Amino acid sequence: MAYAEFSSAMPVAGSAYSFGSVVFGEIVGWLLGWGLILEYFLAVSAEATGFAAYFNNNVLSAFNITLPKALQSGPLEGGMVNITAVLIVFVVAFIVSKGATLSKNIENVAVIIKIAIIILFIVVGFFYINTDNYVPFYPEEFHSAPLGFGGISTAAATVFFAFIGFDALASNSAETINPKKNMIRGILGTVIVSVILYVSFSLVLTGVVHYTELNVDDPAAYALKAVNLSAWNKLISIGALVGIFTAMITMFMGGSRLVYALGRDGLLPKSLGTVDKKYSVPKKAIILATVVQAFFAGMVPLTDLASLINAGTLLAFVFISFGIIPLRKRKDIPNDGFKMPLYPVLPIVASLFSIYFIIMLPSFTKVAVTIWMIVGLVFYLSYGLRHSKLQKR
Repeated sequence: MAYAEFSSAMPVAGSAYSFGSVVFGEIVGWLLGWGLILEYFLAVSAEATGFAAYFNNNVLSAFNITLPKALQSGPLEGGMVNITAVLIVFVVAFIVSKGATLSKNIENVAVIIKIAIIILFIVVGFFYINTDNYVPFYPEEFHSAPLGFGGISTAAATVFFAFIGFDALASNSAETINPKKNMIRGILGTVIVSVILYVSFSLVLTGVVHYTELNVDDPAAYALKAVNLSAWNKLISIGALVGIFTAMITMFMGGSRLVYALGRDGLLPKSLGTVDKKYSVPKKAIILATVVQAFFAGMVPLTDLASLINAGTLLAFVFISFGIIPLRKRKDIPNDGFKMPLYPVLPIVASLFSIYFIIMLPSFTKVAVTIWMIVGLVFYLSYGLRHSKLQKR
């Protein structure tokens, strides 16, 4: 809701970076943008590795094709490079480079297919639920550390990755027709529909197969294999691939638009803030995003990527939620569109919950992200501060 209000009041490219710069000042905006670069880039890489797992295990295997182990994973998992993950990043980059219209058309068709297949899994899987898998619904070992409330909170902070798409929508406000209405519908609608589908899907999945067996890269396909639904398994795998593909397009667009906004304002090299005349896309920002995302997709495991993504996201959530308070006080930013309800209680509560989830992230994640933010601060002080166009205005 905080993102929806900001998008209604300021329909501009850059999402949390632009919002934070206006209400808190440039240095906070830069740090939020720097954190979100980590989120968007690694999100695409993580989704690419997930896509590769489904593609290799279900599509290639259907044709009796097995890639050499050296090409199935990166060095951290005993291989050389996850070649499928790298290639799908390049495919998405090509689509995004052809403009927002092509990306939108592909996403519209893919989302319909994806949602239809998710609903199909829920309906079919419902008839194969073994209620014994739900007993006990809250296992006894979860009552104490490390699996108690703290463990659940850590898990919640980690799987937060599944809900980061709506802030990517906000980064595309400047390219949206009638953003004051359509961005609000898109952001709120995305969250509501996602929650309903995620909860329903998870309940069916853990009912079909016990949760202890689901530590795999392709859980939905694995669950259907476990109950001998091979034909349905292929269809669900297609749905998973389509779903991951559309998520990659969304996050790729969000990340490249953020880099463009930072380049436009002089905080990154100005060449990144230019737009291709033919397709009206930030071509150089897309090239940078492609190189970085392909590298991490090919070299780093999915679990390591996922844990790093959420910290930058949650940090942005803290400032965007709390930022509603100074935003409401800005007389020069009128907003006759959506406003967050229960002001100022809800913005404060949302900020506090985001802070709590940051605290509950794994120690490695907090250390790695702290280092990333320090690097960002040093870069701002040594480069961004001197080249900032905002400072010159």
